[in-house]
Amino acid sequence: MQKRNLYHSIQNIWKKNEKGYHPLELFLRAVSPLYALSVGLRNCLYDKEFFAQKTLPCKVISVGNIVVGGTGKTPMVIYLANLLQEKGFRPAVLSRGYMGKSKLPINIVSDGRRLFMKPEDCGDEPVLISQATKGIPVLTGPKRFLTGQVALEKFGVDVLILDDGFQHRQLARDVDIVLLKAEAPFGNGSLLPAGPLRESSRALKRAGIIFYVGDDHQGHSESESVFQVFHKGDVLLNGASGQEYPLDHLRGRRICAFAGIASPERFQKTLTDAGAEIAFFVSFPDHHFYTREEIRNIQKRAAEEKVEMIITTEKDGVKLKPFHMFLEKIHLLRVSMVFVSEEEKFVSSLLERLKDSHK
Repeated sequence: MQKRNLYHSIQNIWKKNEKGYHPLELFLRAVSPLYALSVGLRNCLYDKEFFAQKTLPCKVISVGNIVVGGTGKTPMVIYLANLLQEKGFRPAVLSRGYMGKSKLPINIVSDGRRLFMKPEDCGDEPVLISQATKGIPVLTGPKRFLTGQVALEKFGVDVLILDDGFQHRQLARDVDIVLLKAEAPFGNGSLLPAGPLRESSRALKRAGIIFYVGDDHQGHSESESVFQVFHKGDVLLNGASGQEYPLDHLRGRRICAFAGIASPERFQKTLTDAGAEIAFFVSFPDHHFYTREEIRNIQKRAAEEKVEMIITTEKDGVKLKPFHMFLEKIHLLRVSMVFVSEEEKFVSSLLERLKDSHK
């Protein structure tokens, strides 16, 4: 509970939901310049080639952002992996494995056919990516060069997709894709921990392709390498059986919902836009792993509120496998990435970059 309260306090500071200066905000602002100095020095050393990048004999695409969480990297990685496979490439996905307990340097989450690891060991996003892609290996490890070598040797892939790889500069890449929130691309404008920025907006000069995620695109560049997408609720899935229901299934229903994601407000909006009446919503920190007590509390309150359905995200669903009886009673929302326009232009541009790039 204490960890959750701290998480929400920091989120409120970043979103400036409280008037005046919170004591915690003063501390975060004092620490932020030290973080900025560290990040700036590291980038300078790479830019000046004091730190050498390593290369692999295949194409490499990085998908990342410059803010902490919530821009939809995972749907983009899934989209790219499936797209490249359709175009005749043999992709693999490399993830850091954030929040996974495994300390091994290389973890094979999936060989494209079978899932070998649990989300608590490798992280929730690699498992979700494995479930959403068929025939595409997924590996985790802190050093993408090492996991990339294994992917090449063991699976014979010809393109690597780095999930959350923009700040991982050790491995050279052919295409750097950066996702930004359309409504607030740089958060409150402050670097960690005073704000959500991992590095300053100047880092975007390294990006080859930029995506604005959301409906608000006013004032954004009309550059050939800038595109706009949004995330759309696709279907509801029964948590245990995977049976699909159309989103219209929510219309007029009184529901409760919970999620441990970076942008829970977007999830809430999707549910209300689908016509659901949300009796209550419980927000947990991003990548949260649930306890039995938390599950019991959700069920208890759902019974008290006499809701018709309990809804969470597909990403949260992968972490609920130990609670099979609970999964049978809930539904998961699956989302996909949709282009506002110019999808064909993006695909053509990406394929051209992969064709013309050289190691």
